[in-house]
Amino acid sequence: MRSLEDYREIVGDEIIGEIYRKARGLYGRRVLHINSTYQGGGVAEILSSLVPLLNDIGIDAGWRILHGSPDFFTITKKFHNALQGSSINLTDIKQKIYEETNENFSVFTHIDHDLVVIHDPQPLPLIRFYKKGQPWIWRCHVDLSAPHQDLWNYLKKFILRYDLAIVSNRSFIRKDLPVEQRVIYPAIDPLSAKNKELPQSLIEKTLRKFKIPLDKPLLTQISRYDRWKDPEGVIAIFRKVKKKVDCRLVMCGNMAPDDPEGHVIYERTRKKAGRLLKDGDVIFINQTNDILVNVLQRVSRVIVQKSRKEGFGLSVTEALWKGTPVVASRVGGIPLQVMDGRTGYLLDPNDEEGFAEKIIHLMKDEELRRKLGEAGREHVRKNFLITRLLRDHLDMLKYLLAQ
Repeated sequence: MRSLEDYREIVGDEIIGEIYRKARGLYGRRVLHINSTYQGGGVAEILSSLVPLLNDIGIDAGWRILHGSPDFFTITKKFHNALQGSSINLTDIKQKIYEETNENFSVFTHIDHDLVVIHDPQPLPLIRFYKKGQPWIWRCHVDLSAPHQDLWNYLKKFILRYDLAIVSNRSFIRKDLPVEQRVIYPAIDPLSAKNKELPQSLIEKTLRKFKIPLDKPLLTQISRYDRWKDPEGVIAIFRKVKKKVDCRLVMCGNMAPDDPEGHVIYERTRKKAGRLLKDGDVIFINQTNDILVNVLQRVSRVIVQKSRKEGFGLSVTEALWKGTPVVASRVGGIPLQVMDGRTGYLLDPNDEEGFAEKIIHLMKDEELRRKLGEAGREHVRKNFLITRLLRDHLDMLKYLLAQ
């Protein structure tokens, strides 16, 4: 279990000292985080680092997972998509299953904490089934800039009960939500298995294990198999890149337990790859392996992130931390990380020609890759590490618990 002191060499004494100072007055306060999965996706990764660090500095922090049926998660995946603009048929049965699952969970989940943080739409209605005796925060990690209006109106009846809503980007703040809203950027843990420094022997062993040869330069996208990550669009871009650079594409993703749509997207993308897959120029990986992700982000010449919607995009943060330039869509929180021409390149998600052109340019220019990579790592160190998120979290706790 890591402690705050383990981060001194990365962020410096001033940041560590500031965190300890901010924790004063919060010792022993009980904070509970609730989300819908223990693994798969950025929320679980953040909580697996944030919760232990909160405990290490004197706060009694807990983490619980909402239990739900396959039907429930199918519905909440539709909610997730609709919050980002997709259409949805918001039937009475969908609402009934959604609310009853939360009500059932509340029966055996006792909450007597000083503050509760609810992550994303899955456990949002929980607040309705408790006698409220403490501040509740809704932490939304998805893009709320243009939600489906019927769903948004339905979910607002739960959100209105909350004391604070937190989003990942200023453009996600909703003017039609009369609840206080704040922006807190997500972050990565530089000491996690996915982000820590690796010995060359482990890198080589991992590549052999997953049958990833380095006889050609690698272009990689690391994302859940999700329609908003546009994996089929990545295949189309790679076909254009392949005409100019003899390289290989790695599509590395996972199937989160709360995302029943992932298998469909995965199979559809494999079919799209066609002959490229048979020739070995596209490699698909559909499992969670933090060391593998770490290795791929280090050995790839370029990381691509062709999202159509993005709450923040921690896979972009991870790649930049390893000093690998990123070519990505100008959506969600990605422009906060990829500074166009300085840490990578930003493009319209529909601009396949532009994506291919920038990737080809980076593939051929080693000095440019080095320059962008160094700038990207420093940008992440200053802005998007778990220690910065911990400071923001402490500020939020002090603000709400002092009222």
